[in-house]
Amino acid sequence: MHIPSADSLPLDGVRILDLSAYIAGPYGCALLADMGATVTKVEPPEGDNLRKYPSTLPKESRAFLGVNRGKRGLCLDLKAPGGREVIHRLAAQADVLVHNFRPGVPERLGIDAATLHALNPRLIICAMTGYGDAGPMARHAGYDQVLQSMTGMCASQAKGDGEPEILYGSVVDYYGASLIASSIGAALYQRERTGHGQVIKLSLLGSALAMQSARLVWADDEPRHIERDMRSGGVTGIHPTAEGYLYLSANTPRFWQSLCEHTGLDDLATDTAYDSVKKRAQHADVLVARLREALARAPAAAWAERFGQSVPCSVVNRIGDMFDHPQVQAMDYVGDLQTRTVRYRGLTRWADFGGVTPDAPAGAPALGEHGDAILAEAGFSADDIQALRANAAVH
Repeated sequence: MHIPSADSLPLDGVRILDLSAYIAGPYGCALLADMGATVTKVEPPEGDNLRKYPSTLPKESRAFLGVNRGKRGLCLDLKAPGGREVIHRLAAQADVLVHNFRPGVPERLGIDAATLHALNPRLIICAMTGYGDAGPMARHAGYDQVLQSMTGMCASQAKGDGEPEILYGSVVDYYGASLIASSIGAALYQRERTGHGQVIKLSLLGSALAMQSARLVWADDEPRHIERDMRSGGVTGIHPTAEGYLYLSANTPRFWQSLCEHTGLDDLATDTAYDSVKKRAQHADVLVARLREALARAPAAAWAERFGQSVPCSVVNRIGDMFDHPQVQAMDYVGDLQTRTVRYRGLTRWADFGGVTPDAPAGAPALGEHGDAILAEAGFSADDIQALRANAAVH
């Protein structure tokens, strides 16, 4: 039995099999690896399709690197002779198995809950689907932007009466990944009390709705289709300056007063016509025109420095600016990673667990990179491994 030390990460010793692809499942497992779990990414011979996504890197997919850090790689054909035996043996020794197969596929592959729990009653199985395992869309393919469109995100993102707009950045996938990680953490805690594993059923549909719980409120005495805009008016938002763009938020009385004082709009600060968020939203046309006229006097960076702690704000940066941003550096969120083909900087931590300073995670694995070592640890002999490779079960 593995006994974590006092200075280890929370999930030290937890063994996870990641059979998922694309973003939500793989990144959920990467978050668990960040917390100390040993994660084995199990891919079919053709690999995770995210490896094939467009990228300016000549030999790697930037998206794949970003969501698969800290894992070991095994390339396994579950349909080849011996492939099912391998996954069964690994599952018998694992704590968690994560997949994003459509309903019905795990049964065909022999990795359904009944089969796996017969081998390992303590196993936690986390299934991420597009729409859940029941209902008319259960077997439909679900993807981030499909769910954005379905659940109202794109319509809510539209400006005025304009066209619906996609939220780029796979926000549903990444939120789904967080739900995977937090749900597995809760299931591991429950297992410590009960001794039994369980099946966690998550979906991108559920993730997309959970992201919008503040919009997803319908009182008995109101029509269904009402304004559910969570935005607080034109003052809080992105504004042009003499150079660059600035986002600022001035919803509280204190921040509104500070904004007016710093921009020379003291008359607005004392006008009772604008002394609440709701009133300022009603008069956004007047206020935004005055505010932007003032902001045009200096660059965004100068305004951000001037506002400091008195007005929540930020220069509108590009993601590349984060590699050397002083706050990111101070929190040590970005570090060096390495794969077989590329050395790069990327996210290496996002939380502090008891002051433990973990080693930098490994870069995302090459397809099947650690196959022999993983199989040997599971008890397969050198002859067994050679036979599995001869049968094309392992690549």
